[in-house]
Amino acid sequence: MKTSSWSEIEEAKAAALEVLLHNACGPYHRLPRTAGWGYPEPYTRDLLLSILGIGVSGNAVLLASMRRVLETLAANQSVRGHIPSLVHDPDDRGASDTTPLFLLAVGIFRKLVNEPGFLEPAVGKALQWMEYQSPSDHYLVAQQPTSDWRDEQWVLGFGLFVNTLVYSYLRLLGDYERAKHLCNEMKHFTITGNVQHRHVHEGLVVKHKPYYALWSYKILSSERFDLLGNSLAILSGIASPGRAAAMVSWIEDECNNLRQTGELALQLPPNFFPYIRPEDRDWRERYALLNRPGDYHNGGVWPFICGFYVAALVAARKYRLAEEKLLELTRIVRLSVAGNLNFGFNEWLNANDGMPKGQEWQTWSAALYLYAAKCVEEKRTPFFDEIREERSKPGSSPQAV
Repeated sequence: MKTSSWSEIEEAKAAALEVLLHNACGPYHRLPRTAGWGYPEPYTRDLLLSILGIGVSGNAVLLASMRRVLETLAANQSVRGHIPSLVHDPDDRGASDTTPLFLLAVGIFRKLVNEPGFLEPAVGKALQWMEYQSPSDHYLVAQQPTSDWRDEQWVLGFGLFVNTLVYSYLRLLGDYERAKHLCNEMKHFTITGNVQHRHVHEGLVVKHKPYYALWSYKILSSERFDLLGNSLAILSGIASPGRAAAMVSWIEDECNNLRQTGELALQLPPNFFPYIRPEDRDWRERYALLNRPGDYHNGGVWPFICGFYVAALVAARKYRLAEEKLLELTRIVRLSVAGNLNFGFNEWLNANDGMPKGQEWQTWSAALYLYAAKCVEEKRTPFFDEIREERSKPGSSPQAV
């Protein structure tokens, strides 16, 4: 990469760290803010995902803020082990991704601070809660619609994103046997017929496609592409190296097609495609408010998810492409809705025109930029390298698909 390009990246990294330090202490119990101005609340999923960037930053102030987040979540955990959606509010419940994110973040934090028993009682309760989320008493966990980070979009039953988180924390916390069984269930095909036979179990593999389905439940499924879930499938090693390489090629080809048809104005992939349109069977009336084609969860370009994609490219050893996408991510995190910031680190961008939307100085946008940059610089994926490499342990290796 050219020296001038690295100079741009270093400038963006400094700006990302400034955002995180600005947001590190907010108005709610001194917990971090979710965004610089628009979201003063400490949203659990945003803050827990930010541990990836905070971890590679090595910044003591940010690590202390993450400790405060995790300890407060443990204190506000439900009796049965569920983690709330707002760090400070034990009554704000119902999210499907907060508990697995808590377990993943604790696993990472333990290694960062060398405290292997950190929050062990809360971890035990959270693990039990997650076991209860499998309606079949097997390994795939299920969720209600709009209960994960897509709070304006339906993901029904066995969602890809949440199950990749479960697999990742199981590996990180050393439960290799359960992780193996979960991976084996994920490699079943989605059921495309109208009848589900008793001996056939649904999974998340899509026939004739290299990626995993957005969700699956009995005879229902969505085979639209989820960038976040599939990036995590590559990072965690659920996807074999061959499948990961095929998936990257497919993503880039499909994005080129979207650009040719005028549905993608950026050089980074949308979070979700093909977009749901009003004439489609899975369109919901409420989507007209926020989730129009190319907007928000229905195809918006999210910087934090693009950070995961850059990291996934590194995991897939697509180093040149990862550099290219990091430079494009560097360009878009400069964009500002208000137009008065050197770096907006905005929430999301409209895929059709490339304009920034939502709140600026977003914690997870800044954190995942730092993580993506570290991955490209060092040609490795901190924390996830260990998850993938643990597959080589005797008797603990799931068959990647």
